[in-house]
Amino acid sequence: KNLMGDLPIIDNVHIMLVISLATFILASTPARSFSILSSIRLGSSRKMSVLHQSTTDLSFGSSTETNTDATILIGKKDILKQMALQMALPTFDEVVIDGMLEAGTTSTTFLPGHKISLCQLPDSVTRNNHPLSVHKITNFVESSFTNKGTTQIKVGGVKYPGPIASAVAKAFPLYNRKTHTKGTGASTAILTCLDDNLKPLDCPSQDASAQGVRLACRLMDSTPEEMTTAAFSDECRKIAEEFKDTVSMTEIVGEDLAKRGYGGIWGVGKAAECPPRLVIMEYNPSSLSSQETVALVGKGIVYDTGGLSLKSKDGMSGMKHDMGGAAGMIGAFLAAVRLGVGRKIKLLLCLAENAIGPKAFRNDDILSMYSGKTVEVNNCDAEGRLVLGDGVAHATKHFDCDLVVDMATLTGAQLVATGKKHAGILANSLELEQRAINAGLFSGDLVYPLVYAPELLNEEFESKVADMKNSVKDRGNAQSSCAGHFIESHLAENYDGGFLHVDMAGPGSKDQRGTGYGVGLVLSLLEARGFS
Repeated sequence: KNLMGDLPIIDNVHIMLVISLATFILASTPARSFSILSSIRLGSSRKMSVLHQSTTDLSFGSSTETNTDATILIGKKDILKQMALQMALPTFDEVVIDGMLEAGTTSTTFLPGHKISLCQLPDSVTRNNHPLSVHKITNFVESSFTNKGTTQIKVGGVKYPGPIASAVAKAFPLYNRKTHTKGTGASTAILTCLDDNLKPLDCPSQDASAQGVRLACRLMDSTPEEMTTAAFSDECRKIAEEFKDTVSMTEIVGEDLAKRGYGGIWGVGKAAECPPRLVIMEYNPSSLSSQETVALVGKGIVYDTGGLSLKSKDGMSGMKHDMGGAAGMIGAFLAAVRLGVGRKIKLLLCLAENAIGPKAFRNDDILSMYSGKTVEVNNCDAEGRLVLGDGVAHATKHFDCDLVVDMATLTGAQLVATGKKHAGILANSLELEQRAINAGLFSGDLVYPLVYAPELLNEEFESKVADMKNSVKDRGNAQSSCAGHFIESHLAENYDGGFLHVDMAGPGSKDQRGTGYGVGLVLSLLEARGFS
């Protein structure tokens, strides 16, 4: 751009003619002639996909190269070569394929009327990663997808297609409020998962998990003026109405929360224009494959200003994602119902906006929680644990649960502890901790354990005038674990089942978008088809 700006006008015209001629030659030349130049195309492809992802229809099955405009092949090197050879295209022979595989992890070439991208997964991964490194699958699709026509996406070496569908779905978020998008209209992506023998895998988990992920992403990406507590509740109601034979929904709204003792949810959300609410959904399948009843509790802070402990300008931006736990839970719930999971599920979404105003709760207030315990507020920006405390108390007081799982974008300290791809988990038994780790490795929604030691850490919440404070004395003392233990302390006293806390502040967001994290993890915990 700078070079052209320094040249005379006539030279600019000449340059544009040369670029046009080169583009024509590239579009009509056999693949072998320029396959080594393929990586140059990838930067612009990524930009276009970000602009147009909301117009992409994602489906599952198989298609032939003759009725598609592009093909993206993803797999480890050996199986990727087999997949490429299987295409059996005249100018796409072994010499071209070998050259592309040696060119780098991602290489693209163009045949007449067709674009082909080869994306290599690592041959081996460490013990804390999914065997197919599903995060790379998402990145490959984002960078290689062209938003026009129909693209066939094939992933080889797959045993269980559900996690692969989730990874691909993360590349196609639905929410977009751009008034102008450059390029063409709607596009279609068709995902086919192939086993080690390159045979297509047909499993309903692909569509169900993708729908759950894209729902979670859409809810997180919507603006807070649109995705209010009432709007979130409406999304839940649509699911209950669609599956009315197996799903029921009730909710406790506004001042009814205060009257019935839900001091955490009411205290956090009472200053907002749209009142807080506790949404309760129950799934009772027609037949049971497991006697385990699972309660899923999601933090749904639709916007977090920090309350009277006001966040900074930079710290507040992006806080529409603070309902990522609830979004992941409703996405997982929808997918589980679609798949007919054979166990009872209780879903509790703690929805509130942590706003400022005359009615806002304050530092030094004492809240009476649904557990019966009192909490002295010393940080209005540690609100997630307050609403979740009421949620887990309701779950264990009113339902005969075997396992309670809460999920939340809870602490910034989680990113320090376990990073941006692994959620931090707190489990009250070693068996449950390992179950969660395995579910993360299976689904690709990775987790890693935090320190579990309530007898050592609960002293961080010591209060002189209440049962506890809501924020730690020492922020350098395992504060992500402390936050999980705070929630755990509000379980019913007679509850003796499993408790799993999932802090997904890091993996819940990426590049200003929600990731749909948690859908696959929960489906794997529930042993849904395609996820176990």
